[in-house]
Amino acid sequence: MSPAIDLLIEPQWLIPVEPRGAVLEEHAVAVAGGRIVDVLPVREAHGRYQPTRRMALPQQALIPGLVNLHTHAAMALLRGIADDLPLMDWLKTRIWPSEAKHVSAAFVRDGTLLACAEMLRGGITCFSDMYFFPEAAAEAAQSLGMRAALGLVIIEFPTAYATDADDYLSKGLAARDRLRDNPLLSFCLAPHAPYTVADRTFERIATLAAQLDLPVHIHIHETRGEIEESLAGHGSRPLDRLQRLGLLGPGLIGVHAVHLDDREIALLTENNCAVAHCPTSNMKLASGMAPIAEMSKRGVRIGLGTDGAASNNRLDLFQEMRHAGLLAKVASGDASVLGAHELLRMATLNGASALGLEDRIGSIVPGKAADLCAIRLDAAETRPCYDPVSHLVYAAGREHVSHVWVDGILQVENGLLRACDTSELLDAVNLWQNKLTV
Repeated sequence: MSPAIDLLIEPQWLIPVEPRGAVLEEHAVAVAGGRIVDVLPVREAHGRYQPTRRMALPQQALIPGLVNLHTHAAMALLRGIADDLPLMDWLKTRIWPSEAKHVSAAFVRDGTLLACAEMLRGGITCFSDMYFFPEAAAEAAQSLGMRAALGLVIIEFPTAYATDADDYLSKGLAARDRLRDNPLLSFCLAPHAPYTVADRTFERIATLAAQLDLPVHIHIHETRGEIEESLAGHGSRPLDRLQRLGLLGPGLIGVHAVHLDDREIALLTENNCAVAHCPTSNMKLASGMAPIAEMSKRGVRIGLGTDGAASNNRLDLFQEMRHAGLLAKVASGDASVLGAHELLRMATLNGASALGLEDRIGSIVPGKAADLCAIRLDAAETRPCYDPVSHLVYAAGREHVSHVWVDGILQVENGLLRACDTSELLDAVNLWQNKLTV
């Protein structure tokens, strides 16, 4: 008797990401117990398995769920509140004062719920967050069945969440202990940036990261001003300071990494560090163009992030793939760098690898979680289609996402969220807008 499975998905194109460059036609994905159990030709699948549900997607490309390697999800409530400002003005005059007045567990829960609704509908199944009140963020992600890598934020100054670096660490680690058995949650230590964290705190973070096997998620080399400030205050560039304090290694996720010289790119490569590239945010804040083509050439692991909705203003990895590719080409003067397959890998498997989750998500291979995304390629703006991977990067957008599964559970069907009352969510968002504009 043929084995029973929960689901058999039959797309027109199956793009597994592993092996590199593969595009399969007339293939199916078999799912049982939230896991991918097989990838095989459709004819063989019909003879081998008895699915509870068979889903034919004759005009769709099926890819792994997208991984947003860097965001501040709750800041979706601050979308558009302060635009067209340089980074430090944006932070000091608008964002930090707004956060000081309004951030709470309820703010984080509602803001993260809004972000998760946006991300899921855009094919993002996992996000790496950096914000306060991680348990409130976890509650929101869980309510929509989304995978989250929660950053345990550490800074030196007080907020509504904690009083000092020791308090941030204590509260963050306690939250991790309470939530660690949830299969959709993982954790990172998240010191905000070198300019907001002291040497003593960094040394403690390095020790904890090694003891607990946690990634370290940190903004680094985002602006020239940050580097000048570090040289004046510490006598070294930020990346050199992190090396001296024991932070560089395979678990480091350096966010932005815009202003790097050749020696620093080599340093990232030698230490097998990862970079969360946020091209749209970098452009919008005029931070600069990261040397992403050179980093890729030298073997740096690069994933893609949206940053927060306050500085982007979209949580849209289709946009980030496109912007990453176009910026790399114009910055390098080489139209052949970062092809579509590599950009898709950056948005999926590379992000999973940076988070230490590559054995669970990021590609469509047996044994991994069934985190999947289907994209329609039959609209006028996506026809004709000679190369579906090229279309995913350069022609299609999040509006073409039709179905999204997380851990084998269908969370988006025909573009609609299945686990969210959108009208109720928007009512809560309107209340926050009224508070924030007073």
